[in-house]
Order: sequence, then C-alpha cells, then structure tokens
Amino acid sequence: MKKELRLMKGNEAVAEAAIRSGADAYFGYPITPQSEVLEYLMAEKPYERTGMVVLQAESEVSAINMVYGAAGCGRMVMTSSSSPGISLKQEGISYMTGAELPCLILNVVRGGPGLGTIQPSQSDYFQATKGGGHGDYRMIVLAPASVQEMYDFVELAFDLAFKYRTPTMILSDGIIGQMMEKLEIGPQKPRRTPEEIAKQCPWATVGKPKNRERNIITSLDLSAVRQEEKNLKLQAKYKEIREKEVRYELINCEDADYILVAYGSSARLSMKAMDILRAKGVKVGILRLITLFPFPTKIIKEITPKVKGFLAVEMSCGQMVEDLRLAVEFKKPVEHFGRVGGMIPSPEEIVEALEQKIIGG
Repeated sequence: MKKELRLMKGNEAVAEAAIRSGADAYFGYPITPQSEVLEYLMAEKPYERTGMVVLQAESEVSAINMVYGAAGCGRMVMTSSSSPGISLKQEGISYMTGAELPCLILNVVRGGPGLGTIQPSQSDYFQATKGGGHGDYRMIVLAPASVQEMYDFVELAFDLAFKYRTPTMILSDGIIGQMMEKLEIGPQKPRRTPEEIAKQCPWATVGKPKNRERNIITSLDLSAVRQEEKNLKLQAKYKEIREKEVRYELINCEDADYILVAYGSSARLSMKAMDILRAKGVKVGILRLITLFPFPTKIIKEITPKVKGFLAVEMSCGQMVEDLRLAVEFKKPVEHFGRVGGMIPSPEEIVEALEQKIIGG
C-alpha cells in the first residue's frame, strides 16, 4: 500500500502515529514544548476515526494514573509531557513499572532544573534512563532524531512495552518536537477487540473467566520475601532487554580515529561537525544512540581499541557521558561538550570542542 506524505511537526507526527497504531487512549496535560500532541489529537477527533479516547486531565498526576488504569485493562495507552510534567508523573511511572504495565510516555525535553525555560534541552537523560522515581526500575528509552522517527517510534514503543510489560519512553526535545519535515505515514491499523486483548494480555483486568484466578494488579507487597522476588524478576527482564533490544547507528566509523557520541538533535548537529572535520582531514565518525536504555555498551567496547578518543555531544551539563565513560572503561580519552539552558550548540562549536579537548588534549 502506498504511503501518504505530509509535512508535519514532530509532536503532530507522534499524535497521528498513536491514532494509526490503533491506540485505545491518550491522557495528558498541556505544557510547552509538547502541547501540540494534545492539541492535534483534540482537533483530529480520533474517537470518530477509530474509537480512541483523548482526555485532558486536570493535572499530570491525574493523567499518569489514568494511564495506569487503562494499562491495567490491557489497553494501548499513552501520555506526553515535558520535563517538569514528567517529574510529576514519576510516582505513577514507578507504580506502573512495579505492576508490570505497558504504556507509552513521550517526553519533549525543555531546559531545567525547575521550571527552567521552554527552549530545547537534553537534560532529562538521568531521569529517563536511571529510573526517575523510587525503586530499582528501568524503562526502555528511545531517542528519535527526526520527525519520521517520532512517528515510527510510536509503534515500536508500543510493541516493546507489550513485549516486556513495561513503560516505554520516547525521549525527544523541543527541536525535534517543534521542527517540520516531510513524513511518510502508514495505513490505519484497527484497534484490538476485547477478545484480542484478553488473548494478548492474560494478566489484564478484563473480567474473570471461570477457568482462572482473579487478576490482581498492584505494585504493593508487604512481604519482603515476595517483594525481593519481584525485584529480581524485574532485573532479569532488564538483563534480557539489554541483550536483545540495543539500537544504534554507526556513521563513518570504519576508518575513524575519533568518535562523536550523540543522540536526538545533538546527533543531527554532529553530522555537520563530522563533515567539517573530515574536510580538514580529521577522520571522525558518529555513534548515534537510538536506545538510551539499553545503552550500547558492547559496541562501544568493540570500537574503543580502534580509536583515539570519544566526544559526548549532548545538550546538558554532562549526563550521557557518564555511561560512555563506564563503557570505555577509561581505556581512551572521553570528554563532554554541551550547551545548556535552552542554548543549541553549533557544528562549529562541536568541531572546536573535539580539536581542543581530544585532539589537542
């Protein structure tokens, strides 16, 4: 079937992808720079198209707990917000992780800490990848670098969420969310029937058939023995995710002496910096992270003996660089370059940082 072409914002692409993926519901609350997700869904009236429910909750806390309830029924459900709003959702995210419930969460990151600014940033890396709420938990985290990936990652995120029964996050930023690009849109997928949900999600609270015990969904267990067992089960799941779901892109790394490691909009900026450096005769490649958790530790270990150094490029004071240093194991120089507070680095600044911190260092 021929795909439809449109010119859309990244935020709009996520919203259209949710409808077309057969999502059952969206619960959210407006906050810049992701408000277009909710606005687009309201304007499109997906209930008339597919039966998908769209509701603006009274707060971010309410929205994530509505997601909890719908996910407990085995429904494909999502929410979206931006940095401070995601902070408010952290308790609910931790509860859903403990209850092993699938959902999709979009974070279009803005500068912080606190209310910060409405300008783009990548300073929520720790919050997303280390478990921003309480407890020993992780989420699968996808980092799109284009409007097309904002669209494509919605279906991927839902697939991974249900495969592993875990909240999955798309970690974007204000650049990708607000920019407009040509987009290929796939066909509409039907929402699952109640019978299909019951078959796919035998754990869901969809009514008790006669041939099984009641499904009770909770993250609470007052028995330390059982709670330890639950935690160990989650850790085994995260180990499987690390083994099977790592995604990345290697660009011009075959002959590279130096590697720029970046994700999202920083990876796009690094592309131009790489071109400038190669025109100068400096062999530079890019490792673009697609999954932030799981982190591509294995490929970094394989690359490390072949290169002279790494530069982590991220719009933060230095967060992803910590995982990079752990993967490199201090066997080669690893430095960080970033702009913060909503400032966007230029390719020329990335070039200067590599020349001064790695090549000249």
